[in-house]
Amino acid sequence: MSRSGHLTPVPPLGAIVVGTFAMPRGARFDWHRHGVHQLAWASQGVLTVGACGSTWVLPPSRALWIPAGVRHRTGSTSPSTMRSLYFWPERCPTRWTAPTVVAVCGLLRELIGYLAGEAVPDDTRAHAEALVFGLLTPLSVTTIDPPAPCDERARAVAEAVLADPADGRGLDAWGRVVGASGRTLARLFVAETGMSFGRWRGQVRLRAALPLLAEGVAVATVARRVGYATPSAFVAAFRKAVGVPPGAYFARGGSR
Repeated sequence: MSRSGHLTPVPPLGAIVVGTFAMPRGARFDWHRHGVHQLAWASQGVLTVGACGSTWVLPPSRALWIPAGVRHRTGSTSPSTMRSLYFWPERCPTRWTAPTVVAVCGLLRELIGYLAGEAVPDDTRAHAEALVFGLLTPLSVTTIDPPAPCDERARAVAEAVLADPADGRGLDAWGRVVGASGRTLARLFVAETGMSFGRWRGQVRLRAALPLLAEGVAVATVARRVGYATPSAFVAAFRKAVGVPPGAYFARGGSR
């Protein structure tokens, strides 16, 4: 399912308006931009947001601040309910100029739900909005975005690995498929992606794992699906790349 024309709403009397969007698995709002700031959050399910060359996977414990004018697209990897908060720049004390992940604690969840209701009195709306601004806490998050090689032989290998991250063939085997030596492919990956093929494939596997983990799939199952021999090897790779193990990354309370 593809959607476009995700329009900026009419300004309210306050500083924030909340839009609610039911998104089936695979739905998306294609590339667009707003004249206002946006906070994209899934009250249920998992969102993926692409912007500025990066992709973020957002369970209900996390949301993404998208500054006004930033081109982005939003999708769902599972049946989701997106709550989209719009902030008018002239009424907004938050000045972040780049997409920023924020923690969504229990109180922020309740405030968003309250502001999404109808006929919220002006005085209580002002108090609720002030609390929302105070609760926007940025998180230090590493995005996992392996770059694509340009050479057609290396690109063919990359596309095959992206389609099946669990494929464990080495570069010599891939070379026989695409008509290049393993040594040539190794040089191409380093020159065109800035990393070895092994590291690049590890990035692909971790990125493929994120939506599965966000949906609550067991770590052992995720590890097997994306090509790790053991759950412990997967957890170690995840911790090295992200800084925390998978359970902490997707903790509902919005820990780091």
